[in-house]
Amino acid sequence: MKRILVADDDRHVLYLISEVLTRSDYEVSQAADGDQALEMARSTKPDIIILDIMMPGLDGIEVCRAVKSDPATAGIRVIMVTAKSGPQDIEAGREAGADHYITKPFRLAELVGKIAELVG
Repeated sequence: MKRILVADDDRHVLYLISEVLTRSDYEVSQAADGDQALEMARSTKPDIIILDIMMPGLDGIEVCRAVKSDPATAGIRVIMVTAKSGPQDIEAGREAGADHYITKPFRLAELVGKIAELVG
């Protein structure tokens, strides 16, 4: 079973994404802020991280950059899911190493499809 870490400070978004992914047969863990997301990425080494940008503590860009720069976690796929939709935001996500960028609001089917494409 593929493991997914969902990191978002909005508990409703966190719950919704987690429920849909659990029903799609993924093992899901949750983080409510950037510091917790980075700690969990390092300790559990999920197959993929669904990462909001605007979170307390470390923001999603900082978490992504830290994950991708550490040889122990560099292979973890990262999908940014965020309300920040400007070209500079998308470019910042790509420069940090994100594998994909989805802007809110989004369709859950799009997210599940992209996860399947990236990790099966």
